[in-house]
This record gives sequence, C-alpha cells and structure tokens, in this order.
Amino acid sequence: MNLALVHGRARSGVRAPEVRVEVHLAGGLPAMSIVGLPAAAVRESKDRVRAAIRCAQFEFPARRITINLAPADLPKDGGRFDLPIALGILAASGQIPLEPLTEYEFLGELALTGELRAVDGVLPAALAAAGAGRKLVVPACNGAEAALSSRVEAYTARTLLEVCAMLQGRKPLPAATAPPATHESGPDLTDVRGQAHARRALEIAAAGGHHLLLVGPPGCGKTLLASRLPGLLPEASEDEALEAAAVASVSGRGLDPTRWRQRGYRSPHHTASAIALIGGGSEPRPGEVSLAHQGVLFLDELPEWSRHALEVLREPLESGVVTVSRAARSAEFPARFQLVAAMNPCPCGYAGDASGRCNCSPEMINRYRGRVSGPLMDRIDLHVHVPRLPPAELRLDGPPGESTAAVRERVIAARTTQLDRTGGPNARLGEAEMRAFCRLTDADQALLERAVESLRLSARSMHRILRVARTIADLAGSDAIATAHLTEAIGYRRMDAKADAGA
Repeated sequence: MNLALVHGRARSGVRAPEVRVEVHLAGGLPAMSIVGLPAAAVRESKDRVRAAIRCAQFEFPARRITINLAPADLPKDGGRFDLPIALGILAASGQIPLEPLTEYEFLGELALTGELRAVDGVLPAALAAAGAGRKLVVPACNGAEAALSSRVEAYTARTLLEVCAMLQGRKPLPAATAPPATHESGPDLTDVRGQAHARRALEIAAAGGHHLLLVGPPGCGKTLLASRLPGLLPEASEDEALEAAAVASVSGRGLDPTRWRQRGYRSPHHTASAIALIGGGSEPRPGEVSLAHQGVLFLDELPEWSRHALEVLREPLESGVVTVSRAARSAEFPARFQLVAAMNPCPCGYAGDASGRCNCSPEMINRYRGRVSGPLMDRIDLHVHVPRLPPAELRLDGPPGESTAAVRERVIAARTTQLDRTGGPNARLGEAEMRAFCRLTDADQALLERAVESLRLSARSMHRILRVARTIADLAGSDAIATAHLTEAIGYRRMDAKADAGA
C-alpha cells in the first residue's frame, strides 16, 4: 500500500479543526513535498521527520513522497504535525500497520532523536478528538493537559518508537492522567478595614456578575478590594473551567493543570496596547480579555489607559467574544470576563477629600474624567466611591471585617437562585427575562423614571439598574424587587451625575 491517512488537529483560536494527513509514495527520484497551506515550521518538518525516522531504527523510503494536509484552505502552523507525518510515511511504506491509525489522532513535534516535544493547544484538540469519537496520542509532557476532561481518552508517549510499538501491538501506551486540582485560598476580605459601602458593592458584583468601577484617592484600598473579588466568586463549572483552560492552552504561555478550576485574575499595566488587550499577532493569540475569560479583569488607573485601548473593550463587554482578524487569518476567542476598574477622581487624586488638598479646577477634572468615554462607563453596572479612611479605622488591633468565606456563602446562595431561574447570572439577563423577573410596582417604576431623568441616564443604564436591583433582591432572598433594592441600585449610578457636575 502506497497511501496512508493519519488524523491530526490544527489550531484556530480555541477551536481545533481536523486535519487529514495524507501520505503518498510514488516512484521516481527521492523527494518529499508538503502541500495544503503549510507554514514555514510545517515545511521544515521534512528534515526533522527524516532524522527521527532513521534514529528510531526505521528505514526512510527512497521514494517520491507527497504529503497533503487537508483541507487545503486551512492554515497550518507549528510542529504539531511532525508525529502524524512520520506515522503516515511509516504506514505508507508498510513498516507499521494501517488499521490502528483510524482509531487515533496524533499530535507532537519530533526532535531529531525521535523524542516527542510538547505543543500548544492540546486541550482543544483533546476535546475535539473526543467529540469525533477517537483517542488521542500526545507527548508525555502534554498528558496532564489532555486528561483534564473526563470525556477524553488520551495516551502519552515519549518517543516515536513508543508510538510505533503501540500501533504494532507490542506495547500499550500509558493513559494520560491529570494531577489533582488544587484550591488555593486567595487574599481575604478580613484584610480590608472599613469601606462598608465598597465591600457591599463587591458582594453585589460577585453575586450578579456585574462590572464594577472603584473611584477614590490614592491608597484608599481600591486595588486591595479588587484582588478580593475572585475569592468571592462561585467555583467555575467544568464547562466554564474548560473554556478558560482552552484559552490558556493556545496562548503560548502554558497551562497549569493543577489550577485549571480556579478563576483567573488578570491585571495588565495601564501602558498595555489595544493588541495586548484583545489579542493579535500573525498567528492570532488571545489577549488579556480572553485570558480573563470566566474570571476577573482588573484595570487600574483607568483614565491613564490609551483611548483606543479602552474603546476595544466595548464589544467584548457586550458580546463576550472577540474576533482577531489579520491579513490572512481570523480567529475568535471567548471573552466573558468580569471587569473591575479603578481610578482617581481627578488628576491629583484628591477631589472631594476632606483634607481639601485638591487644587484641580472643574475643567481639569472634566478633562481627566473625559478620557474614559461615556459608552464605556455606561457598560459598567456599579460605580462606587471609595473614600480615604481616618487613621482610627486603620488600627491593626481593630475589629476585622467580615471574611471572604462568610460573604461567599451569600454570593453562592444568590447565584444559585439566578442559575435556577434563568441559567446564568443577572448581569446577562435579556429583555424577555427582565420583563419576567424585574417587574416593578407603579410607584417604583415612577421612581426609576425620575432617577433616569435627573441623572440623565441612557436606556442601557436603566436596564443595568434593574439587573443590579434583581441581584440585591436575590441577596436578600426576595422574590420581588422592593423599593429599598431599587434605590440602592440607583445609588450605584450616581457617579454619572457627579461626573456631569465635574466634582
């Protein structure tokens, strides 16, 4: 038989489309060509494969070898096709059997010695192979990642020779196993002194999945509060954790198989570019918004970010996905993150402070706050002022605040109510769901309309007020939104009015 077919997987965003590696041997002068839109790294695999086959004590066929990576219109990159190409050559030349190849998919880069090296994007490939009903063979160092999902049947190998021995029925490969997931306890809310209003907003944000803006002078605890949010969030479901882990798998930064169930916390510097936030590159890679998928994205010093970088957040905040398009390639990455932003109230940072040290003019304050566009502010559900605390409230021997564990119990109870009601957090309620579950009395509806008029809020802001009110009611264990719940939710939009006043 001069023809062999081996199954592999390409990389396209967090997807792993199937690639059929077709190998044909023909008479003529010895040569090897690879077709099917291969990148430079794939074309270079010819030399790696030839050396690996010979080092594994197999004969490299002195034939005209044509390798087709189908479909031809799908770009292929990296060394992930080395192993399937080598197996295809060996099968087409009759040195290993063809039949077992139909049950497996193969990923792995080959060293010149025949050893298998790790590749990126193993988790999406493993999930896709399981969906296709095939087993997966990966390098040993990728085994833990491939075994994260219980749906995947994966095996590991250290060398090309081990894979061939398995296909020949001489020695089975070990099954891939994942290490036990660790649950590290993050920073605790007891470390936050005072700031009852901000702590309450943090609890509401965690319970409903709402975006949060913290405004206050330097050193008041904004970053401290933001870092406590991941610990309040409910544990991610297996599907949510796999989505986030798939992003890490294709990012090129590595995936820690022991921490894949933990929600991510990303805190990029304010000098980061728009590309760093949304992703990019000639081979599209995920940016910070995708690395924070199912977790928290913290943006400190919000007005110091470039306007372009902030504006690219608008679409992911609404849709939960980001599409990265380059000259010849396009990739879609999930970006369902929870935004926590922090900023000073003015250039010097002390507007409204009781010390009276702020000398910024109203024009300077308006110009500073104007660096953050209205449409972006509109998409943030909770706007919270974090004041500077008097020294008496910062005493180390003072009474500690409520712990993360205590607050998290209430958050989980409220989130469970939301999941039972609509299958998702209140921050994602659609129009029909809001009409069904955010109904107000006539008096409360009139109160909301007056608030929208006086604060000059948009329709989007009004809907966000209703979603926040629904979360507050869930935290209180109430089936209906009461007046107190609505007024508290309106209070978290009063920063809009302060911004308009320039104070």
